[in-house]
Amino acid sequence: MQRVTGLILAGGQGRRMGGVDKGLQPLRGRPLVAWVLERLAPQVDEVVINANQNQDAYARFGPRVVGDRIGGFAGPLAGLQAGLAAATHPLLVTVPCDSPFLPGDLVARLRDALERAAADLAVARTGDQPHPVFCLVRTRVAPSLNAFLEGGGRKIDAWYPALAVVEVPFDDEAEAFSNINTRAELAGYDAAR
Repeated sequence: MQRVTGLILAGGQGRRMGGVDKGLQPLRGRPLVAWVLERLAPQVDEVVINANQNQDAYARFGPRVVGDRIGGFAGPLAGLQAGLAAATHPLLVTVPCDSPFLPGDLVARLRDALERAAADLAVARTGDQPHPVFCLVRTRVAPSLNAFLEGGGRKIDAWYPALAVVEVPFDDEAEAFSNINTRAELAGYDAAR
């Protein structure tokens, strides 16, 4: 079975949370990234964190920290590009730093679908809503992504047509994909102990 690098995407600006670094915001006394790391680490062979600020703070959690290769907070695809360059295994799974309840079987289900479909990329879906930041991708797609980004592309759904993509239903675990974007959402989850 092919080994997997896990990538936690923490490279954004946290605009909807007032410009704070979301991954470092506390939920029930622990930073969001700590919750994500706890859920992701048992599912992968190594973890890398993509962060463009507070890299020393993220490094304290143990994994290697890599920044975007493109300046200006270019979004999740820039983080994916950095992760593909850093990955030491043939598969890379991405998860955002603001989804502390991600499924414990995320990687297994994505990998099963990827292999069955002989796809380049498997993406989680609930209902008819894909979750592009929860994906498993073959690292060999790096040249395709590099070319897309060099051409000015930034939108995930504009890059996907260049790949063989399989969507993987997670309707049985829809709540696991809840992400925390605002201080109010964070307070709500904090209160619901």
